[in-house]
Amino acid sequence: MNGTNVSNSILERLAGELSELTPEARKAATYVLENPRDVGVSTVREIAEAANVKPNTVVRMARQVGFEGYEDFRAPFREAIRRGAADFPDRARWLQDIRKTGDLGGLYADMVHDVLQNIEDTFAGISAQELNTAAEAIWSARRVFTLGVGVNHSVARNFTYLASTGMTEFHAIPRPGSTPVDDLAWADAQDVLIAVTCKPFRSEVVEAVRIAKEQGMTIVSISDSPASPIILEADHSFVVSVETPQFFPSSVSIIALLETLLSFVIAVASDEIVERVETFHKRRHQLGLYHAEDA
Repeated sequence: MNGTNVSNSILERLAGELSELTPEARKAATYVLENPRDVGVSTVREIAEAANVKPNTVVRMARQVGFEGYEDFRAPFREAIRRGAADFPDRARWLQDIRKTGDLGGLYADMVHDVLQNIEDTFAGISAQELNTAAEAIWSARRVFTLGVGVNHSVARNFTYLASTGMTEFHAIPRPGSTPVDDLAWADAQDVLIAVTCKPFRSEVVEAVRIAKEQGMTIVSISDSPASPIILEADHSFVVSVETPQFFPSSVSIIALLETLLSFVIAVASDEIVERVETFHKRRHQLGLYHAEDA
């Protein structure tokens, strides 16, 4: 169905009723069958114009297959987009449609719901033992590389920055002007790669994980599917929930997981990490990098 997850029964019902529809309604139905994505992001007038029929013809078509009207008919298609079954441009159009109808309260509720649900779903599938095992591998490594591209590049860099306040060999890749594969050229079994990518999976991350595995590195992978190619290659894998009504995957659960993983690394680390963190922040105070509060 062109990438949507709208129930097959709706489109099958529409196809089954084609012979019973008027010629004009059949034109509208045919357009919907061939372009189901458009329904969730288009008004009745836009669908009518695309199908070259009148708006009331589209309404009659919807009623013919058991719906009260076009909005009722469109609801399952909108839900499919909200749940992430459509591509980014379709979801962006859906958000614009919400703005036009003034239903921003619903968008707000959906955003809050998905943020909280993502956190809950992510940590429900991860055990403390899994985090502990990955943390021990990270702490005992010679070097740790964190890899993310696109929106996940900033996520990886933030994690690396936090870790670097207490650990000396954390490196966010790709470095400026470089590629992930080049940055890992001399890494081996003494090193760890933490890789992040979500659907649609970035090819440079998948390739870097494959090569890192060949070089004997320990792989810690974070993705939004147990079938993700980087999850399948991982020594330590974490599947996150990234649902959102937005047109891009949510980063909230990824950030929360990385912060939790870092807390486990600190927990399993030797006492020297506490001294390093204290030294790091003491130096920053001495350099005047923090705003001095009035006494």
